[in-house]
Formats: sequence, C-alpha cells, structure tokens
Amino acid sequence: MKAYTIIPKPRSIQYKQGNFKCTGIPQINVSAFQQEADVFIKQIQNTFGGQAFSETTDGITLMKADNSFGDIHKAESYRLEILSGGIRLGAQTQTGAFRGLQTLRQLFLSGYQNGELSIPCGIIEDFPRFSWRGLMLDCSRYFYSVEFIKKLLDALSLQHISIFHWHLTDDQGWRLPVKQYPLLTEIGSRRNEHRLWGSVTGGFYTEEEIRDIVSYAAQRHIEVVPEVDLPGHASSILAAYPGLGCTGGPYRVEDRYGVFEDVLCAGNDGIFPLFEAIFDTLAELFPSKYVHIGGDEVRFNRWKECPRCNKRFTELGLDNYAQMQSWITVRLAQMLRDRGRITIGWDEVLENTGKFPLPENVVVMSWRAQQGGAHAVSIGRRTIMSPQNEGCYLDYRHIDTPEEIGRLGIGTIFKGYYMNPITPQMSKDEASLVMGGQANLWSEVIYAGKIAEYMIFPRICGIAEALWSDEKTKDIEDFSKRLAVHQDRLDRLELLQYRGAIQ
Repeated sequence: MKAYTIIPKPRSIQYKQGNFKCTGIPQINVSAFQQEADVFIKQIQNTFGGQAFSETTDGITLMKADNSFGDIHKAESYRLEILSGGIRLGAQTQTGAFRGLQTLRQLFLSGYQNGELSIPCGIIEDFPRFSWRGLMLDCSRYFYSVEFIKKLLDALSLQHISIFHWHLTDDQGWRLPVKQYPLLTEIGSRRNEHRLWGSVTGGFYTEEEIRDIVSYAAQRHIEVVPEVDLPGHASSILAAYPGLGCTGGPYRVEDRYGVFEDVLCAGNDGIFPLFEAIFDTLAELFPSKYVHIGGDEVRFNRWKECPRCNKRFTELGLDNYAQMQSWITVRLAQMLRDRGRITIGWDEVLENTGKFPLPENVVVMSWRAQQGGAHAVSIGRRTIMSPQNEGCYLDYRHIDTPEEIGRLGIGTIFKGYYMNPITPQMSKDEASLVMGGQANLWSEVIYAGKIAEYMIFPRICGIAEALWSDEKTKDIEDFSKRLAVHQDRLDRLELLQYRGAIQ
C-alpha cells in the first residue's frame, strides 16, 4: 500500500516518511471509548480470525482528544496519526472515535496480508459535510433476515453511513408487531407469491429482533429510523382490518407492484386509534427522535366515492379531496410530537396544505428529483435529499443494458458520486436546512440478500463520499482509483458487488 485510498475521502491527509509495520494486528491501548474499540476488534476478528491480533504489540492508542486534535466542534471529527512507532487515534466523541476506527479498518483491510501489516505513515484529520448520510432498505417487498441486516450494517459503517432508514410497511407486507392489532402481522405480513409457484412469502420482525437490530446499529453509531407508510400504500393494513377502508373490501396483501386505489378511509375515525397504537410501538422500540410516515403516492378516488369521506370533506370545508391527506398528516405529526418524535414524510406531504399547513418541525424527504427539497427549505422546512434521478435509487440498473438487474431507470456510480444535496439556487440560510441525503433500495425485484448487496455496493460508496467529503475536492478519476482498492476490501467482507462501468 503506497497511499491510503480511503472512502469517503478525508478532509486532510499529510503523509510522513516510513511505514507502520507489525506482525499481526496490533492490540489497542484504550484510555477512552472502550465500547467502540470492542466493536472494532470484533469486526477485525470476523474478517481475519481471532488469531490475527498480535499477542505482544500494543500499537494503537485510542484516546479522548484535546484541542490539538482537529476540529473539536464537529461531533464526528477525529484525528488519526500513523507513525512508525505506533498509531494514535483521538476524538472528542464516541461517534468520532468510531468513525476514525472505521478509517483504520479500511487501512487494515488493505494493508494486512499474509499475517503482516504495513501502512504508510501520515496524519488524517476528518469530519463530515452532512450529518444525515443514509441508506433505506425496503423490507416490505422482500423480507430480509436479521442476519443480513446486521451484515449490511457492518458494511455500511465502513463508509461512515450514519442512518439506516428501515422501510417496514407497504402494500406487499407489514413487518412491525403492534400488540393492539395482532392481525397486522398474522394476516398483513404474508402474501401469496405467484412468482414463486403459488407459495406464501413474508414474515415480521419480533420486538426482540427489532431491539437487537437497533442495538447492533447503535454500537456502530448508525441511527435506525423506522418508516410506516400512511395513509396510502396500505393494502397490508386493509387485508388485516378491512373495516378501515372505504369499500370494506375484500382486500389482499398485494403480490403486484405499483400504486393502488385503496387507501385508509379518511372518514373513519377508527384509523386514529390504529395510528396511536403504531406510534406507541415505534416510540417503545426505536430510540430515534425521527419517525417516517411515508405519505407518498396517495390516491384520492376512493375518498371521492365514499359517503364517510364526503361527510368529512363537508365538515372540514375542503376545496379538494387531496386536502384530506394534509389534514391526516397534521394529525399524525401531532401524535408523534406528543411522543417526543419528529415526523419525516416524502415530498408529497408539501402538497395541498393551504387549509392545513405542514407543521414547522416536519422534515421533507425529497425523492422526485430535488425540487421538493428545494421548495421545503424555501419555506423554512428541513429536508433530506434522495432524488431518484441523481443516483440515489439503488433498485435502478447500474448501467443501461438489459443484462443488469433493476427496474424503472438507470442509476450510475457517477451520478451518485456527483449528487449534491445543496442546489445552486439555495441561499445560505436555505442550505443550512439541508440535513444531508441518502440512497434507497426498493426491493420489488431484489429477492435475495446477495442481490441487495450487488445493488448497494459500490454505489453507496459514491453517495457516502458525496455526503461526507468536501464538495470542492470531487474528482471522478481519483475516486475511481480509490474505489478499485476499496472494492478489494469489500471482497474481504464477502459482499457481492457490481464491477462494471462507472458512468
């Protein structure tokens, strides 16, 4: 190894003469951040085996930094010194220490060969551009195992991903246990899968499994943000509780993909105890202050035809039926605020809000290009950018060829690398409301964990760099060279990857 080739690219690298060399992986001398060191050690052992650590060499010192260590005002900042006599990592926070250890993990994955470790000497100082650097995994269309999610979290931590957005419900399956509504999981979690020769597929995560994943992610300084889709994309709810729909059914957990007419009945007060129970469950299981309510692709035709919805329409004095969604969104946001949570919604929640303005603390996640996010910050709302046309949709094909798996569009590594959550038109104040961005993996055609790995990697590497590194230093040729080395690291983690054209 002649250079560090780190992804995402650090803020500052100063090379020094010589190399740090060691037989085996050096032991860690911990004066602070023991939990972060323990996770790092487990990650190294999982890759190289328990015998990889040297029995005698204490080559790594992990310590709480003072003012000499980089920008101490950044919550995720760290300073990594690699000298011939030892390695020293300093940080102000646990998260900063963990980010530094993941950079060191990258260097070990490249520098440890045949029992010998060799890394160039140098000093790395680093901190992120945005705090929200996420990946969304759709577990409704395909039910991914706990084991796969843990493997994914370990891999994501290597690139400093900070958010795991967990899409738990949709038309094709309900994955969240809600004690007061047991049929959500008894009926709503499984569907007839005609593509699998008439078999029944699906399942749900138990409370114990959810807590396990949340804890596992937290140890890797990844925040788990749950999503339940309301009031549309609700076929799995209606199959379990048909009385909550406008027509009364019959409904089914969908084995088709698309956007469906049946949504929760806006004129039925019974939907609100359901929302309360769901949010109580989320507040109990997920410590994150954020809850995503979906809110996308709601159809209004059933409301137009429903007597109860028409009664509600008249009582509220509405001008059009789409305004009933904003009325529901405001109520959902208040329920979450009562539980100390902040609402996130897809950019449709910005629409038809004249009579029921969007609460100020609602965060807008912009997926239909960047216009939704740009509009959100223009009216003082925080936003997260995840534009489908900027390389952020990982269910799209890598390149334009029928041999590649994927659907609906093309999302190249190049596009994701050059995605910029801040548009040129934003003022400084508007730009300050951009929390960051994320990639989304919808799983309509991603019917195995190995396929999910192939769709995620290495595109998430480009997006991670777009969200972490200084935007002024972007260079696709430099990134391509570093990516070639980094993909060898991902191979050592036994991840299936795309290895084709970047543009």
